[in-house]
Amino acid sequence: MFLSALESPIGKIIIKATEIEVFSINFTEDIVEENPNQISDLAKKQLIEYFEGKRKSFDFPMDQSGSDFQKKVWLELQNIPTGNTISYATLAKRMANPLAIRAIAAANGKNKLLLVIPCHRVIGSGGKLVGFSAGLWRKKWLLEHETRMTMLGQSFLDYKF
Repeated sequence: MFLSALESPIGKIIIKATEIEVFSINFTEDIVEENPNQISDLAKKQLIEYFEGKRKSFDFPMDQSGSDFQKKVWLELQNIPTGNTISYATLAKRMANPLAIRAIAAANGKNKLLLVIPCHRVIGSGGKLVGFSAGLWRKKWLLEHETRMTMLGQSFLDYKF
């Protein structure tokens, strides 16, 4: 396993990769001994560009283990444009499975590629911020960052906790 770490505006990020792909991007409070490779360093470079407001999507090799259903949810998350949000109910309708809101929310919560598989763009009905394993304050920061980056909507969003 290869590791790269990044000090971001919202905390330390650890990037885990194999020889061929990134399989985990998450926040950590731990001291990390880096052991980077080309793939983890490419992901780090692209995340730096994202935080600088210069990148809206990611193209480094990535994959994460999960069920077929989870992979379908994660694939659909990638169709949410930067600077936009949708509700869990809308995501369920997009997936032609309107009764699977809880299952979709659970799959969203199992995402191990935070930021690059944009689970932070899914919000509760009525604009409520819910369901982000890295903390709702980070979710709010990311959504506001993307709004500024894309110049969509207001520069400050009043999401409800």
